[in-house]
Amino acid sequence: MAGRTRRRIAYRKRRQNRFSMILVTLVVAMVTLVVFVKGIELRQKIDVKVQEGMALDAQIEKEQNRTLEIEELGKEVQTKGYIEDIAREKLGLVYEGEILFKSK
Repeated sequence: MAGRTRRRIAYRKRRQNRFSMILVTLVVAMVTLVVFVKGIELRQKIDVKVQEGMALDAQIEKEQNRTLEIEELGKEVQTKGYIEDIAREKLGLVYEGEILFKSK
């Protein structure tokens, strides 16, 4: 009888070991699946952030070009020729002794 009892106990332990191994395998598979899915989501977020960064870089370059244009215009506005042109066109001013002809 002692032999049968030992066999039954051993059989139960084998069944418990199989169940434990199946359970551990399922847990590992689920963790692997979750990590894989989260990895894909993170990759998509990274791609979106890279595109946003590229768009911001383009915007920065555009604004730098605009800044240069404004600086050049500021220098041009300070020249005597520009001031004279504006005075003639917008204000209708002329030099002393200069004759202004108007066409009909």
